[in-house]
Amino acid sequence: MPKGPEKNTKNKALHTKLLNRKKAKLQEEKKEKALRLKALVTKMNQKKRGDESDVS
Repeated sequence: MPKGPEKNTKNKALHTKLLNRKKAKLQEEKKEKALRLKALVTKMNQKKRGDESDVS
């Protein structure tokens, strides 16, 4: 009894690989953006503290 046409697992594997690569890239970009924001906030806080100490 035939089970039907063979499944195309090669395309599925390629598609999964590409989607995983895309997800990893997006996660990496998100991490980099968060680090840049954190550095900017730290820099601005230091600048703000410096300005406050000059005034006092």
